[in-house]
Amino acid sequence: MKTICLPKLGSIVGASLFCAANTYAAESGGQNFLEHAVNDAIRPTMQENNVPGLAVAVTIEGKRYFFNYGVASKESGQKVTEDTIFEIGSISKTFTATLASYAQLRGTLSFSEYASKHLPALAGSSFDKISLLDLATYTAGGLPLQFPDDVTDQKTTIGYYRDWRPIYPAGTHRLYSNPSIGLFGYLAARSMGKPFNDLMEQTLFPALRLAHSYIKVPQDQMGDYAYGYSKDSKPVRVTPGAFDSEAYGVKTTAADMIWFVEANIDGSKLDKTLRRAITATHTGYYKVGDMTQGLGWEMYAYPTDLDRLLAGNSPEMALKPNKATKLVPPVEPQDDVLINKTGSTNGFGAYVAFVPAKRIGIVILANRNYPISARVKAGYQILTALDGQSGSSTAR
Repeated sequence: MKTICLPKLGSIVGASLFCAANTYAAESGGQNFLEHAVNDAIRPTMQENNVPGLAVAVTIEGKRYFFNYGVASKESGQKVTEDTIFEIGSISKTFTATLASYAQLRGTLSFSEYASKHLPALAGSSFDKISLLDLATYTAGGLPLQFPDDVTDQKTTIGYYRDWRPIYPAGTHRLYSNPSIGLFGYLAARSMGKPFNDLMEQTLFPALRLAHSYIKVPQDQMGDYAYGYSKDSKPVRVTPGAFDSEAYGVKTTAADMIWFVEANIDGSKLDKTLRRAITATHTGYYKVGDMTQGLGWEMYAYPTDLDRLLAGNSPEMALKPNKATKLVPPVEPQDDVLINKTGSTNGFGAYVAFVPAKRIGIVILANRNYPISARVKAGYQILTALDGQSGSSTAR
């Protein structure tokens, strides 16, 4: 699909482009509508949070639009484009979930199986009674957000899991956890007989038609890899850690991510098994407040309001244990939901949200880890504009 890039009106946050992937701009003032909707949400957000560079991608009924702001590197002055590579942090979990869902459809694992079945080193540990689904939905019983500092390699990682004891019965509380979904992804890859990184870069990304998505950015693509910026504005990139690939390791572009969003809205152009795997990640397994926990993705009945989204993406939801109500049977994937996920590394902040029933979605990628609430507000403002809603915080 040909992309047309038009110069933006004088940006107050740096050079910027509006790129329309079709002729929508000629219909009903589409260019002005989209441009104003995105600028009104993004420009203040960047200024208030000192974000050096940011890429936005929007999809409307299968048509893609790109809006790029600022710089990928303050040192070089290189501008952000839709092909700039960003770290997406925990949005990587949605790719991990897709791979695991694909593995289940291929019959190499079942989410109802206990974790130790797929890793004999865990036999005799608490993971004899913790299922793969428990790991995938952060309901294993209290695995923490991060590994302890002394967990640095495979030996210490396995030792950590063997010694760990649940705080809660499995399936009763949700505590957002990289060690939880990290182990889930590792075991999914193990069931398929290949390393996780190889399956992502050689199988899943190509099958999804993602041309510039990586776990490890290759040398010939480093020129497009943005620098993130820390709280003290120093250039940083993510550092290796236990199960980092599975939990927060994907690096990708706005162009690839909006394609992935479209595949989640309508995967009819993909292989049948992969399409089913993607759809299955939208299954609802637990209710936590107004949020329904899927595989990687988090969902809300639509229309929803901003307050509910902020609550579901709040520090209390990310850092504290929350009572979880198991949905029996699980809720089949639905279209009238808002599906979202946030992601962060030390120098990057990202947000993705989409509404299958409306066939609208948004990707926001930035090279600063700015507050999640600011990302959610900006994303919600743009989505409600696309849907013709008022943007108020009153549910309808």
